[in-house]
Amino acid sequence: MSENKNDKLTETSGTSRRKFVAGAAGATAAVSALPISSYAQVAGSDKIKVGLIGIGGRGSGAIVQNMNANDRAQFVAVADAFQDKIDGTGPRAKGIPQIAKQLEKDGKSGQMDLPESRQFAGFDAYKAVIDEVDLVCIATPPGFRPIHFEYAVQQGKHVFMEKPVCVDAKGYNTVINAAKVADEKNLKVVVGLQRHYQDIYTEAFKKVHEDGMLGDIVSAQCWWNGNRPWIVAREPGWTEMEYQMRNWYHFNWLCGDHIAEQHVHNLDIVNWFVSGDSDKGGHPVSAQGMGGRAGTEPKSVGEIFDHHYVEYRFGKEHNNAVMNSQCRHIKGCWRKVAEEIHGTEGILYLGAGKITDLKGETKWQYRKPRAGDPNPYQVEHDRLHKAIAEDTPLNNAYYGAHSSFTSVLGRMATYSGQEISWKEAVDSNFSIMPEEFDFNAEAPVKPNADGDYYVAIPGEYKLPWK
Repeated sequence: MSENKNDKLTETSGTSRRKFVAGAAGATAAVSALPISSYAQVAGSDKIKVGLIGIGGRGSGAIVQNMNANDRAQFVAVADAFQDKIDGTGPRAKGIPQIAKQLEKDGKSGQMDLPESRQFAGFDAYKAVIDEVDLVCIATPPGFRPIHFEYAVQQGKHVFMEKPVCVDAKGYNTVINAAKVADEKNLKVVVGLQRHYQDIYTEAFKKVHEDGMLGDIVSAQCWWNGNRPWIVAREPGWTEMEYQMRNWYHFNWLCGDHIAEQHVHNLDIVNWFVSGDSDKGGHPVSAQGMGGRAGTEPKSVGEIFDHHYVEYRFGKEHNNAVMNSQCRHIKGCWRKVAEEIHGTEGILYLGAGKITDLKGETKWQYRKPRAGDPNPYQVEHDRLHKAIAEDTPLNNAYYGAHSSFTSVLGRMATYSGQEISWKEAVDSNFSIMPEEFDFNAEAPVKPNADGDYYVAIPGEYKLPWK
């Protein structure tokens, strides 16, 4: 991070507001600064201190699953931009009361040690939590993920972080650089792309890449078509920055559009199966597509599209395979969340858990009752604690970054109406994040005089690196 602006604290009436310059230059050099003795909890230690950054629905679930993964885990610190989210009193807030209730239900109350002195609110509150713990669960809006992940690695801490892990090229490059340093420091990293920890997907992957049941993969289809997301109504007294933070799903610098926030799961599966690489995954080399806003919600809500259809192309090393992806948030439309992988000798239908030949005859069927499958949201935390205890390699940040930026590439293609090169987009290192994080700072996008936000128009939208 640049100079010392990250650490400046300004006090205003009733609110502590942290200011810092966005972005992190020189990730590898900065993250490598700590000696080996400063690195996180290692095998054989008595307790593992765990912290949570971002106490929304997913963060609240993740910290409970983390406690259930290991009796030695202790939930000792929490941070959120908003104090009322921590207290459970703000819009859509879960808060400490709900976490405490769930831990009590699970018989885990003794693993929560969370005095007010370790509850931190504000834009830079993440630092206080990371400094306090051995393992951190990061579940903030995605735009902050690279900043928080980089700092956690710099401080030598193990990480669970939700998907997606970036919303722009600078975030992608930050995560990749920090992932390399995490390897050097022997840190364990899990990303919340939980299908990698789900039996039906891992069994199907073996059938495809160990038994060769599809032959050569040539194409794929994937869908995340459902209803529109939640909306938080603007309240009197909120600054523009606060409105966008409260309504983060509807702004690209925070969410990356729903192609990133939700459809990333499906894109990730195709990257995984096409590349055949369970550790680092793969990615397409280009994207082009179409999308827009059908008018199902007013432009005063935010800037994201409500539908995207993207054609991704992979390189020669992946048989020049093509992925067609679609995601839509429009009420009353056809709904589907699934993936298909097509090969020269068969088709994998992941939603149904089966492989057929090209004439439709079943070659393999996943037989295990779905109700008996382990919960992949729990399994990912189990594996993280197992890797820490046994000191075995585990780092999902690479495929997390590749799949997250695949979604960014798709967004850039649909917004612009242009074919977008992976290399050009990554090399541009473009950023859509604010220069300063403060509730009174200027927001990256602003409504017009009518209260409406600009929605990209394909053919007119200017790519940020052009």
